[in-house]
Formats: sequence, structure tokens, C-alpha cells
Amino acid sequence: MADGNQTVVYLSEQVVVLCSCALSFLGSSLIILTYIVWSDLRTTPRRLLVFLSVSDLLSAVSYAFGVWRVFHTDSLDCVVQGAISTFANTSSFFWTVAIAVYLYIFIVRSSQRVADSLVCVFHLVSWGVPLAITVAAVCLNKIGYNASEVSVGWCWVRINAPDRVLWMLLTGKIWEFLAYLTLPVLYILIKRHIHIAHAALSEYRPILANRPPSHSFSSMADMKLTLIPIIFIVLRIWSTVRFILLLAGSTARQHPVLVTLHGIGNTSQGAANCIMFVLLTRPIRTRLCASLCCCSKCRADEQHHNVPHRLLPGQDTVTQREEDSASQAQTDR
Repeated sequence: MADGNQTVVYLSEQVVVLCSCALSFLGSSLIILTYIVWSDLRTTPRRLLVFLSVSDLLSAVSYAFGVWRVFHTDSLDCVVQGAISTFANTSSFFWTVAIAVYLYIFIVRSSQRVADSLVCVFHLVSWGVPLAITVAAVCLNKIGYNASEVSVGWCWVRINAPDRVLWMLLTGKIWEFLAYLTLPVLYILIKRHIHIAHAALSEYRPILANRPPSHSFSSMADMKLTLIPIIFIVLRIWSTVRFILLLAGSTARQHPVLVTLHGIGNTSQGAANCIMFVLLTRPIRTRLCASLCCCSKCRADEQHHNVPHRLLPGQDTVTQREEDSASQAQTDR
């Protein structure tokens, strides 16, 4: 399975992880595209989601390149790929927590002004801190060949660096641990606040609590608030498990199933966000379906107009030209 400290990445694992990268790329692109196309969707929370999607898209591209190459040396492209994935992955952690903090302040503290004022801080922290850490790691020659010990073919912290555990923490793991703790707490507080507010509203206005549309939207929002931290932890936990097994010196970190789950988890955040905030969001899903149906109808109409009219038995060319002229006149009117 592995030669010394090197974890073998099999072809089947490469294919699965590359498919995960492709789905994440498409999902992140769809989130960004819907934000650009429909101006009425450009709220502050969705704008923060777009910045998260930019990080996830960059992660998907860099991880895909690493999985496709499966590096074996500290080459220049290995260092570049490792630096990009380190920056994008760390930035994704920060933006994920930033969205939770924004929603907490906006919903629980009921202060949109304070929440909006934090957007500049979110940019400074979510882009600046990962960039500073990545630049420091590259300058100190800490990014390079990882032997797939805590990766799946891509480069990260050099496996032979004497202080590799410290840099693994700084370039991702410490922020991952903090996200594990922060996200569930914030979303539980948000859910609790919404439930209390909904109960109070139902007491004074019981008709609202019994309306099917309101109940449907409330249930969907409640489900999302539950799934967001759960999905994040389920996707990211496998890389954490491999990191802990590395610290313990266990060869279980090289098991193909664990390696595959690690690869899927690290590269699926963009796809998961797309499912949560596009496909499971009714207004956006409705617009997408309408757009797809409209495009299909336009293509069908175009093909219909491009098909030459066939003469019916006994119909001469003069009659056909008269029908075409009448049809054209009707269109002009």
C-alpha cells in the first residue's frame, strides 16, 4: 500500500477525487453566475457566499491539478500548487465562519448595521491571514512534496520539514479545528433564536403558524441551519482523522478508503454549497428551471423554423409559396 512514508494514490482514487473537483468547480461557478445574472439576489449574505465560492473554486482547481499530477518531488509546480491550495483552503475556512458570524449578528443580535460593518473585517481576515501564512510558508521553504501523507497527491507542507506539524497547524488544521467548534455553536444559537421568535409569533398570530407556505419555508430554513455545520464537519473530518493518525504514527492513514474520503471531503465544499444555497433554495431553483426550459424552447423553435416545409401530396410549389407569404405577413403584423 505504501512505500515507507509515502502513501500510494491509486488510479481509482484519482478518478473519484477528480470528479469531486469537477462537481465543486461547477457548483461554485453556478453560485457565482446566479449572483451576477440576477441583481435582486445580491444581498450581503449571498455576496459573502460568492467570496466563499471563489475560494472553493480555487481550491477545486488546485487540488485537481495536484491529484492529476500526483507529485513525487519538490518541483516548482508542486510548490505553486501547494501554495494556491493552502491559501484557498484556509480562506474557505475563514469565509465559512464569517458567514455564520454575519448571520448570528444579523438574526440573533438584530443589528444589520453592525453585521454589514463587519464585511470589511471579513475581507481583511479571510484574505489577509491566509495570504500572510502562505507567503511565510513559501518563503521559509515549508511548502512542497507531502508524500500524500496528509493529502491525496497534491502538495502541502513538506513531509521532511522538522517542524512540519507546526506548519500543518498554521496552514490549515488549527483553523479547521476552530471551525469545528465555532460553526455548531453559532448555528445552534441562530436556530434557538428563530424557534423562540416563531413560538412567540405563533402565540399572538396563530394563523401564521398554520399557513402551509410559511411552515414550508420555516422547515427548509431550519433544515439548512442544521445541515450547514453537519455537512462541513462530515466533509472535513477525514483529513483531520488522517492528521491525527499521522501524529500517532499509525499506518491506518494510508488506507485507500480513508484516502478517498479525504480527497472527496476536501474537494466537495463548492458542490455542497451549491446544493444547499442554489438547488435547495426555491426562488433560485425556480429561476434556473425557467431559464433552462426557456433555452430548450428557443432551441426547439429554432430547429422548427430551420426545417424546410415538405409539400403535401397534390400541393404545388405556387401554393407552398403563397402559404409561406401569408405566414410571413402574419408574423410582421
